[in-house]
Amino acid sequence: MRKITLSPSVMCMDLTNLEKSIREIEAIGIDALHIDIIDGAFSPSMPLGIDTIKKLRSITDLPFDVHIMSLNNEYFINEILDIGVQHITFHYETSLHVDRYINLIKERGVGVGVALNPATSLSTLDYILPQVDLIMLMLINPGFATNKNEKQVSYAKQKVEDLRKLIDDKGYDATIQVDGRVSLDTIPMLVKVGADNLVLGSTSLFMKDDTLEENKKRLDVAVKEGL
Repeated sequence: MRKITLSPSVMCMDLTNLEKSIREIEAIGIDALHIDIIDGAFSPSMPLGIDTIKKLRSITDLPFDVHIMSLNNEYFINEILDIGVQHITFHYETSLHVDRYINLIKERGVGVGVALNPATSLSTLDYILPQVDLIMLMLINPGFATNKNEKQVSYAKQKVEDLRKLIDDKGYDATIQVDGRVSLDTIPMLVKVGADNLVLGSTSLFMKDDTLEENKKRLDVAVKEGL
């Protein structure tokens, strides 16, 4: 059976007591922490600073899956590499030197991913897909999750499906990560058409009406339904 990686977003945790939140996440059995680095220019949000991530690294052994949303990728890549993380994803749209950034990350033995905004074509991956470990598909506009009425783009299913076919037809090993309204309602479909890694937020693991434990049970059911 396929392994589906669960990556809860730190920005959906209690930012006033992150250590407590992480202990709760550890207790329910989670694969990695998804950490967004946003510079305030690429998107209007700015959830976590570098020093906060350094402190998080000192209190948990969970793998860190870092998603950089910035106009200055190289600066943040180097800063994050020095912290000690397991995976770094940067955006294709803000990268003048994609190969350079891929090599910077791989040379340090860290997994590398490339993120695509909703409307960015999969054709941008033609030459880099063999080099990366993960492709992140943004299914809403990055950094605008505060708009609770925003839905996944209408072509979310098709894009995941097309990427799955591209990877499989070429015989590559890249993981497909999905981010943006990855909800209990959409997870079965996303898993079914090829997503391997789910970034979890306010519409799945962190739904307010139930506990983390209850949401995790419902999440496991949704994943199983997709498999």
